[in-house]
Amino acid sequence: MRVFVTGASGWIGSAVTDELLVGGHQVVGLARSGESAAALAAKGATAHRGSLDDLDSLASGAEAADGVIHLAFKHDFSDYAGAGRTEHAAVQRMLDTLKGSDRPFLVASGLASGVAGRPLTEDDASPFHGADSMRGGSENLALGFADRGVRPVALRFSPTVHGMADHGFTAVLTKIAKEAGVAGYIGDGATCWAAVHRSDAARLVRLALEKAPAGSRVHAVAEGGIPSRDIAAAIGDYLGLPTASVSPADAEAHFGWIGRFFGMDAIASNAHTRELLGWTPTGPTLLEDIAAGAYALPE
Repeated sequence: MRVFVTGASGWIGSAVTDELLVGGHQVVGLARSGESAAALAAKGATAHRGSLDDLDSLASGAEAADGVIHLAFKHDFSDYAGAGRTEHAAVQRMLDTLKGSDRPFLVASGLASGVAGRPLTEDDASPFHGADSMRGGSENLALGFADRGVRPVALRFSPTVHGMADHGFTAVLTKIAKEAGVAGYIGDGATCWAAVHRSDAARLVRLALEKAPAGSRVHAVAEGGIPSRDIAAAIGDYLGLPTASVSPADAEAHFGWIGRFFGMDAIASNAHTRELLGWTPTGPTLLEDIAAGAYALPE
């Protein structure tokens, strides 16, 4: 397939680009800058200049493709509502372009949900609807096109998609630990995060593009739930720092913006995804990556 990929030069997207190219697909990646365009060209992909704000560029990229993988998102925590509205408009425009074509549209999503006390499953619908909701309600927006001539698939990524040189949530926690002199967790540290290795996530995306039926939700989850105290302990062991509990009242002061995420459960099952796609995660675990130096900080 000729696949239009937004976020193609990002942490997950660059691995997806490699996976697609090895799998025999052509990749056209959305590029905001000359640097991103050059990085895509170096991989053997084609750059399509534009941005999430340039709806015409998104429409033309989607129109010329056999399928779309939408991974880009404005991670602007100072204007998260605005980022959600941008996401909603971008997804709406690409879906409108693909309507009636029966082409696949894969959209990045997460594991945040209204489910409590058990792992999230692929059968659990997202509670977020509309442009002003989390990630602009893009998962439900996309899945709503399943009966409008599009093959939409929701890619629900774990909070940590880890690997060497990851700069996401776990990297932020590692930096905070080094600066504070202690690897902290919130309360009793019983809240859990799901995790997946970057290579496993990329393979899942390719398989979903090739196989997932319209309306599917697939979970990029290798480990269903790692206690936050275990994550903190692994960071502390690697840095040679003690591990300590931080009270919920002090979490924002200690962790900053990431505190509210680190204190939340994001646990999920991958049973249906594995059966549907024949996907078996094989990469290192999160704690193995931490121990191996994936989050090493400059001196």
